[in-house]
Amino acid sequence: MYGRDPWGGPLEINATDSATEEERSRNLQELDRAALSRPLDETQQSWLLGPGEQKKKKYVDLGCIIVSRKIFVWTLGTLLFAAFLAGFIALIVNTVPRHRHKHPPPDNYTLALRKALLFFNAQRSGKLPKHNNVSWRGNSCLQDGKSSDTSSAIKDLVGGFYDAGDAIKFNFPASFAVTMLSWSVIEYSAKYEAAGELDHVKEVIKWGTDYFLKTFNSTADTITTLAAQVGVGDTSGGSTTPNDHYCWMRPEDIDYDRPVTECHSCSDLAAEMAAALASASIVFKDNKAYSKKLVHGATTLFKFSREQRGRYSAGSSEAAIFYNSTSYWDEFVWGGAWMYFATGNSSYLKLATAPGLAKHAGAFWGGPDYGVLSWDNKLAGAQVLLSRLRLFLSPGYPYEEILRTFHNQTSIIMCSYLPVFTSFNRTKGNSYYFKPLNRALESNTFQYDTNSWYFVHTGGLIQLNHGRPQPLQYVVNAAFLAALYSDYLDAADTPGWYCGPNFFSTDVLRNFAKTQIDYILGNNPRKMSYIVGFGNHYPKHVHHRGASILKNKVKYNCKGGWKWRDSSKPNPNTIVGAMVAGPDKHDGFHDVRTNYNYTEPTLAGNAGLVAALVALSGDKSTSIDKNTLFSAVPPMFPTPPPPPAPWKP
Repeated sequence: MYGRDPWGGPLEINATDSATEEERSRNLQELDRAALSRPLDETQQSWLLGPGEQKKKKYVDLGCIIVSRKIFVWTLGTLLFAAFLAGFIALIVNTVPRHRHKHPPPDNYTLALRKALLFFNAQRSGKLPKHNNVSWRGNSCLQDGKSSDTSSAIKDLVGGFYDAGDAIKFNFPASFAVTMLSWSVIEYSAKYEAAGELDHVKEVIKWGTDYFLKTFNSTADTITTLAAQVGVGDTSGGSTTPNDHYCWMRPEDIDYDRPVTECHSCSDLAAEMAAALASASIVFKDNKAYSKKLVHGATTLFKFSREQRGRYSAGSSEAAIFYNSTSYWDEFVWGGAWMYFATGNSSYLKLATAPGLAKHAGAFWGGPDYGVLSWDNKLAGAQVLLSRLRLFLSPGYPYEEILRTFHNQTSIIMCSYLPVFTSFNRTKGNSYYFKPLNRALESNTFQYDTNSWYFVHTGGLIQLNHGRPQPLQYVVNAAFLAALYSDYLDAADTPGWYCGPNFFSTDVLRNFAKTQIDYILGNNPRKMSYIVGFGNHYPKHVHHRGASILKNKVKYNCKGGWKWRDSSKPNPNTIVGAMVAGPDKHDGFHDVRTNYNYTEPTLAGNAGLVAALVALSGDKSTSIDKNTLFSAVPPMFPTPPPPPAPWKP
């Protein structure tokens, strides 16, 4: 019988064989040699050798943990490689030349804007913040409103702004200034941000609104009294009583009484202050508690203005002399519009668009001052503001008819600003070329050339106040309205507007604003900047008490400061950013401290300047903010007009 030998060959088994032990041993040895003569596979070796001896793993003791040596080596190597790679990349980045895209230098409007806002820091009254950034100013008039008159409901009037070169706080022009600043922030917050001045201008606005909330009982729903003024300045009749005009003192040294003027029927003042608080509530809409507080105060003031009719200056000789109000109807339209945008309450829009109100405000009869925006007359501003509503929201019936009228009147106002028309005179000045979109404009006023451009003599500074003193405050307001309306049209995809049969592009309107502001910045026959601290040639004898008296720890009394007033030397302190009153109608200017018609700056003037500068600053591609003004306005669903009357035979 044969069997298979698993070790290397056939195995013969003979059961009947009776071999000896010696033969068996020899046979086995031969079998062993035969098996060893051919290689064994793994299975055979395992049968022969049994389980192999396992290799011991090596470990590394790191103190807090024991890890495999193999893992440790791999981890360490990976980290070293990553560090080498990072260092190599950093070396390349640092040695390869880089092409940096530098931001273009700020334009003149941005530079002037930064300076113009500093004027408001110099005008602050009360306890100043640490970052006021006007070294020669300090805390002043900390007793305002804290008189011994216990009958008055107003106990604290510390704060606010001094109006001009004196230390009087006139709330009528101050509230207009705050409204203008708020309007400019609502429209151009992106430009303020780009100039690095958004926080600054909001601080200025809040300094004003915090003070306004002190001038009446702002927690009440109904009031009967409103503070109109702090301090007096009437020196008529040869009065020698110390006051803010007779004395020439630093505000920090004032020690005479500062009476508070209150009013009980002052529709113009109350409506303007309501506009200031309402517009500021939109600026601070992200601060819900403060915005709500401003809206409540504005609501109370506007209610007071409607219930207690009268001009604030009618019962005050002080106001009539310095800031006389000619009417309160324009404040009703202006204040009503701002109240609508702040609250979304349609009753305010119905009031602002009431034809009877517009008629009383002079919207339909023109006049020599038609289209001139100022602290006294806000009609032009209200018309532009309500034209914006029509351009972007188009509320339709029942507002469309009067809004269309305001829109058409705004177009007429913009036409009156252009040198093509003769609504306002101009001083002698420079000339420029522009290109209208209608050949019908060829006339004796223009000189047509082969390039289709028109030569126009601008006449220099537009005389919106018809040659009277202190013209710049009116010019900057017009420049702001022109630049703003131009941006409105651009945002509405409208290339221009009509003046009669002639069509003008929005660039023409913007150029008007630029030429006027450029005149103020120094592009004028005298080559003088009328903004203190801007350029190399600007007024050095500004009519301003604080700027004209050296801060030397000496307290000059009421008459002691007269030597600084009458000095022919330049002011020891530079009131940076102050826009002076401006030149006369012949481009003449006298840098004399005692002549306030040339050298005195004002809050209202600088507010218009700031608004115009921010509108012109930066890249034109940065458009207005179309939506923020309407943030409180609910969605509009125009009411269908009433059906026509039934036909009668």
